[in-house]
Amino acid sequence: MDEKKYRIAIVTDAYFPHISGVATTLQAMERELTQMGNTVLIISPRDFKFKIPLITYPEIKLALFADRELAKKLDDFKPDAIHISVDLGPLGLAARAFCLKRNFPFTTAYHTRFPEYVKARTGIPLTWSYAYMRWFHAPSKHVMCASRTLIDELKMHGLKNLAYWPRGVDTELFTPNNPINLPGERPIFMYMGRVAVEKNLEAFLNLDLPGSKYIVGGGPAHDHLKAKYKDVHFTGYKFGEELARHVAASDVFVFPSLTDTLGLVMLEA
Repeated sequence: MDEKKYRIAIVTDAYFPHISGVATTLQAMERELTQMGNTVLIISPRDFKFKIPLITYPEIKLALFADRELAKKLDDFKPDAIHISVDLGPLGLAARAFCLKRNFPFTTAYHTRFPEYVKARTGIPLTWSYAYMRWFHAPSKHVMCASRTLIDELKMHGLKNLAYWPRGVDTELFTPNNPINLPGERPIFMYMGRVAVEKNLEAFLNLDLPGSKYIVGGGPAHDHLKAKYKDVHFTGYKFGEELARHVAASDVFVFPSLTDTLGLVMLEA
């Protein structure tokens, strides 16, 4: 007997064209669910006309006043399940309100330590942000977490209904084979990911290390850091095979972020 196929809606405030681990994870999840025979709809800011750039982070666009349009998209799709991927954005809030109004069960995810992220960017106390996290995720049937360590941490902050959701990586793409020839003395210390204040990159860049330092990626802090650290190699964004070849060429992978839960780049490295 064939397994039942589902219609699954995923609502996220973080998706392509903005590059992030969240977007990559959701893209992989859509691909795997579709291959299993399910029908998947990802609703993101790119599906709405009225968007504004996030203050201090113009690469991220937020869809404002999208409640009615989001509700219509969900009603038209008629999902069997709804997953809300991001808990700090207008689409996540609108999807949460939609589900509660219709008494429709939903799941959420904890991709980023948003209280720490918000504190790094605004100085807002952690206690305030964790109170918001408890409020947002409380009605969720399962709060999906990338590691068991994160589950233990969130339990200490009062979050409930936590579920382990392990990550995967494309091992055909990310291999130690075919490294690109990078200039610079060995060993090569490499970070890849967004270049932004919450990634704590200056903790890495200020280290007195032998060899060469590489920053692979882009973001709002890219130009500032590139101008400040003249001896560091900044490559900008890399994708696909070219990205994998850069990682394969490094000797040490460095990930100094204090706000990520389990950075996808750590598995890729």
